[in-house]
Amino acid sequence: MRMLKKILVGLVAIFIVIQFFRSTKNDSSAVTNPMSAKYPMSPEVETIFKDACYNCHSNKTEYPWYAEVQPVAWWLANHVNEGKQHLNFDEFTSRRIAYQNHKLEEIGEMVEKKEMPLPSYTWLGLHPEARLSEAQRELIIQWTKIQMDTLAQQYPADSLVIKRRQ
Repeated sequence: MRMLKKILVGLVAIFIVIQFFRSTKNDSSAVTNPMSAKYPMSPEVETIFKDACYNCHSNKTEYPWYAEVQPVAWWLANHVNEGKQHLNFDEFTSRRIAYQNHKLEEIGEMVEKKEMPLPSYTWLGLHPEARLSEAQRELIIQWTKIQMDTLAQQYPADSLVIKRRQ
């Protein structure tokens, strides 16, 4: 019993100490090359992206209360950084047109397959605004197809394909 008490005290001490090691928050608010500057969005599409995507895929994250508790904050920081590496709505148009076309295609596919927003993002009732209805999913899918069709009309086909390095 005494050993269990020592282990518990040690775990509590570690928990308290790690609270002093903070991760960097994603709150720059820098919107340098937003997707919306080149790809027109209806208010509905813009709202869906804002509610369901921007927390992990933009330069500004609205953090929940539990983001102040370590080690959850570390996990969230890593999650947001990975999300921004895959897609950043605030820097979207700074990338090559082939990248933009590819990401538009991925957005449609991920939403259609219900891989985005991540199920863990809406798990246990968290972020209910990010729980997309079938109508919202269809709206995003159709929007991405329209944007890709517009690109196909404006650019040569080979410029819309990401070329693999050899």
